[in-house]
Amino acid sequence: MPEIRVTPLGAGQDVGRSCILVSIAGKNVMLDCGMHMGFNDDRRFPDFSYITQNGRLTDFLDCVIISHFHLDHCGALPYFSEMVGYDGPIYMTHPTQAICPILLEDYRKIAVDKKGEANFFTSQMIKDCMKKVVAVHLHQTVQVDDELEIKAYYAGHVLGAAMFQIKVGSESVVYTGDYNMTPDRHLGAAWIDKCRPNLLITESTYATTIRDSKRCRERDFLKKVHETVERGGKVAAAGLGRGPFWEAWLPLAWGRVVGVTWLSPRMNLKVPIYFSTGLTEKANHYYKLFIPWTNQKIRKTFVQRNMFEFKHIKAFDRAFADNPGPMVVFATPGMLHAGQSLQIFRKWAGNEKNMVIMPGYCVQGTVGHKILSGQRKLEMEGRQVLEVKMQVEYMSFSAHADAKGIMQLVGQAEPESVLLVHGEAKKMEFLKQKIEQELRVSCYMPANGETVTLPTSLSIPVGISLGLLKREMAQGLLPEAKKPRLLHGTLIMKDSNFRLVSSEQALKELGLAEHQLRFTCRVHLHDTRKEQETALRVYSHLKSILKDHCVQHLPDGSVTVESILIQAAAPSEDPGTKVLLVSWTYQDEELGSFLTSLLKKGLPQAPS
Repeated sequence: MPEIRVTPLGAGQDVGRSCILVSIAGKNVMLDCGMHMGFNDDRRFPDFSYITQNGRLTDFLDCVIISHFHLDHCGALPYFSEMVGYDGPIYMTHPTQAICPILLEDYRKIAVDKKGEANFFTSQMIKDCMKKVVAVHLHQTVQVDDELEIKAYYAGHVLGAAMFQIKVGSESVVYTGDYNMTPDRHLGAAWIDKCRPNLLITESTYATTIRDSKRCRERDFLKKVHETVERGGKVAAAGLGRGPFWEAWLPLAWGRVVGVTWLSPRMNLKVPIYFSTGLTEKANHYYKLFIPWTNQKIRKTFVQRNMFEFKHIKAFDRAFADNPGPMVVFATPGMLHAGQSLQIFRKWAGNEKNMVIMPGYCVQGTVGHKILSGQRKLEMEGRQVLEVKMQVEYMSFSAHADAKGIMQLVGQAEPESVLLVHGEAKKMEFLKQKIEQELRVSCYMPANGETVTLPTSLSIPVGISLGLLKREMAQGLLPEAKKPRLLHGTLIMKDSNFRLVSSEQALKELGLAEHQLRFTCRVHLHDTRKEQETALRVYSHLKSILKDHCVQHLPDGSVTVESILIQAAAPSEDPGTKVLLVSWTYQDEELGSFLTSLLKKGLPQAPS
């Protein structure tokens, strides 16, 4: 019995360290290779010893797929390929290939240069790792080997994010990575065709959330910023990745909300707005470079106006954090676990006039998660205690699908089963029940290290000839997508491919003469007359009943009804009993069965 096995090494009932092993039709694929932002010890990377404790991983994996450039999906890649040992292909999209090494190098600098960690990958290892990358285009079917093929679909979320279909023969798995089913100011909505995979592996970060409209969120965001700067406070907006950063920044930079005129560059901007240099600046550069990945509006207006060029937004310098008066700063990373956003937070946390806005999900263990949970005294490095007096606000600009979006994708792809990853256990349980009850699809949510085995039904694809389809359509029966339809035809196998064609076409293609197969049934009648008289009685009886059919009495004494032949015979052992032999072709199966049942009831009494 064919089966698909799935084992999360990370993101199983957890957010962070995405890494999922999939075994499909004898092929082993690793989906994502991320780090966990909530840990600074060995737990931050997946436990690759699960795959093998001896030898290089190349011998056990056919390929690795990276869905997008966020560190919780690619942060362990150099460690995996260069330190543990993997020389096989690593597939990702072109934007991911461009941005991924920048984030990895920034991650390495924070861990090694600033925190002094040992046993960490080097800059050269990042370069060597990226040499193994094979970049793919959207909707391009890539043949990994003779049997394994992959295909990328647009996922929204961040620049270059993709969902991947993994296919071996008739078995297939779709892995979403992170995705967004709602278009935003810079990217379009995720899309996948009705591919009907055996299994859909989907993220479930916001498994119980249904967001309000984007315009309401933008208005609330700008209102809170406005109130803070009016009282002389500073605003730190922590931009998770680059997606939520742009969603929050663009309306602020363009001043599109009525009543917040001080934000508009046309209204003599008085409050400085800064963005953190480095990663954000490079991200801006790549958004300009990969315009085809953005939404339709940006692609249409790009030649006249590049929406990622802001004349009134300034680069942030660390010294500016101590400047008096209000200001707005967008800084990365979004979970306040390191970098410039954490430095600014430490400086401004003690003033109740200031505010920090968290626009995305924060992993447990990070500073962002702690302050969102209500913690106001934080133990920082060197056992220093930081008292948080500033306002803490959470506003969901996260580019993940909400519960409605996840249900929408499942309905769109029509998988046989669903497996949830990248979410919290309680929220996943709620979504699991919703999927099973409303969509009637079996759903799984394994923990890290737990294997789910899914038996798959063997399906053989069969092509149908155009002539056969036209003949069915001529009968006036329109096909329904979700309703099974019975087709009569001849199954032909040629070059290992199956086709269903009409019997006439099959005979012509194969150069064969037609042989007719007839079914015969015996009906016993009590009748002392001769065989010819019995046959005549049968003819008269059927002629009186079957007025819409052609009933004939042939010279040899037999009776025909359409293609059905009826003959009377007398067995030698019992002259008072006659046997009617009723035979028909498969085309007249229904009429043959009806006549057999009718004759079994006997013939009417002849007048004396």
